[in-house]
Amino acid sequence: MKSCCFTGHRVLRDLDAALLDRVIADLIKSGCKRFYCGMAKGFDLAAAESVIALKKSYPGVELVACIPCGSQSLSYSASDKRRYNRILDFCSETITLSCDYYKGCMHVRDRFMVDNSDIVLSYLREKRGGTYYTVSYAEKKGLKIISL
Repeated sequence: MKSCCFTGHRVLRDLDAALLDRVIADLIKSGCKRFYCGMAKGFDLAAAESVIALKKSYPGVELVACIPCGSQSLSYSASDKRRYNRILDFCSETITLSCDYYKGCMHVRDRFMVDNSDIVLSYLREKRGGTYYTVSYAEKKGLKIISL
């Protein structure tokens, strides 16, 4: 079974939601059935919601929440926490990589997702930060990278 992980910025300036849906649908049609989501605000949650919507039409698709630390959503607004928890309800699996936050736990989560994926779907607009780190790591590992 092919798998894909998501990485992208928290602020979505120009994300085309219809394109995101089409790309994920095409991935599913090409045999990608498992999607890893880092559950960060922004691109991660948008991509997760796209997978959830498509699961209705494509049985067997799995969404896996990869949570870097148990406190990930503590700083989220009330509406973002509701969104986060609603997405968790649709996940076939939840993997929490650390109980507590520590410097570098986000990178551990990102490497875990890349190490368990065949494809990376990215929303990269700046060559810095966690998204850039994750895409660079995936490139070094030779994964297929799809950029929106």
